[in-house]
Amino acid sequence: MEDQWSRWGLDLHLRPAAGHGLRAGLEHALREAVRSGRLPAGTRLPSSRTLARDLGIARGTVTQALDQLVAEGYLESKPRSGIRVAPQPAAPPEEAGPPPHATLPPVRGIDLRSGFPDLSAFPRREWLAATRHVMQTAPNAALGYRDRAGVIELRQALAAYLGRARGVITTPAHIVVCAGYAHALRLVCHILDRGTLAFENPAEPDYPALAEHLGHRASRIPVDHDGLIAGHLTDEGAAVVTPAHQYPLGVTLSPARRVELISWARRSGAYVVEDDYDGEFRYDRQPVGALQGMAPDRVVYVGTTSKTIAPGLRLAWLVLPTGLLAPLAEKTRWDESSVSVIDQLVLARLIQTGDLDRHVRRCRIRYRRRRDLLGEAVARQLPHARLSGIAAGLHAVLRLPGEAGQEAPLLARLADRGIHVEGLSPFYHRPEQSPLAIVVGYATPAEHAYRSALTALVEALRERVQS
Repeated sequence: MEDQWSRWGLDLHLRPAAGHGLRAGLEHALREAVRSGRLPAGTRLPSSRTLARDLGIARGTVTQALDQLVAEGYLESKPRSGIRVAPQPAAPPEEAGPPPHATLPPVRGIDLRSGFPDLSAFPRREWLAATRHVMQTAPNAALGYRDRAGVIELRQALAAYLGRARGVITTPAHIVVCAGYAHALRLVCHILDRGTLAFENPAEPDYPALAEHLGHRASRIPVDHDGLIAGHLTDEGAAVVTPAHQYPLGVTLSPARRVELISWARRSGAYVVEDDYDGEFRYDRQPVGALQGMAPDRVVYVGTTSKTIAPGLRLAWLVLPTGLLAPLAEKTRWDESSVSVIDQLVLARLIQTGDLDRHVRRCRIRYRRRRDLLGEAVARQLPHARLSGIAAGLHAVLRLPGEAGQEAPLLARLADRGIHVEGLSPFYHRPEQSPLAIVVGYATPAEHAYRSALTALVEALRERVQS
């Protein structure tokens, strides 16, 4: 057996340690040898006596290690056959690539991608104070299992806040707290009959893909300077829209289109899913009220803290028409994508104390100043470019002279300089329909870094025009 073990040429790298540590080292070494295939299925191991002598450790330690691996299924022991490597499950097939996800990975350099607020503006002091208050005052029962719709304290606070800030007509019973917008959209897809969901074109591509993954068909409805062209809607079961500040073009759904969209929903029995992702941030006049206020029975309202506070909180909410409350309760019996009770209570406290309103006002002033600086820089140094979608939100579209096919080289050139922005074409169902443009997330950089980031972007684009 000694000669056979040597002929295998198997090196077991043990980290000598006293007592139990040496046994764990042997278990780890043998386990990894089986997992990696160095010990294939059916291979007979030396006896515990021989293995103990070869490795210079106690036989009892070897026996305990082998017994543990037999119990785990890596080895098998049969009478008069000794110990052999047990058959192992086949390795999983290699994945073609990571699954699509709405979250953008971090980058090095200047980050001007859309979809993020200034994370350095997170209200840490207020969040900490609210957390301290919750931990000091919440009863023990608050830490138990709670209503799947969300804690009542937050739903009550949201009902008051949304009515005051966004013109939403609702009660706490109609609000469901979700773990981010994608979770909210997934719940909506579950409660709608499988059919066709209409999405804006252009739009964030992950969301039509999510609907199709859940068994729906996704149609794309074009957007012009008045927002979604509602006249193109036919027999879809729902239309997912961003009426306050269309993403990514930044246009606002006009009054006539709002009426047309609601009329279509009532006439066809469909629903409108209103993604109010940055409705609080309007700069030149009062924010446009939520579409939901026009038709609470036909509009599913979706709000989130991803733009007002931070996406990492994973806090969002649905405001549902009465007719969808029972279907949602049935479809989500087994849904465990709930939000931390503590975070819900903290957000409720921020709303109740007015800290959320004060934070939004501070951010609105900051982002408006950044938007103005972007507009001034473009007007002064890029006279042939056109900035749009600037009335609200956290991003703007910068249209450039040239053809759509020049987008990839432009983005590569900017990336070489450490400047990261998004092109407009990936948001279109057919990218070739896109004009040459970039989406500038002017809220993304930290406050101290914004001016230098803007200068670098404009200088790089100016050099492109001049070259």
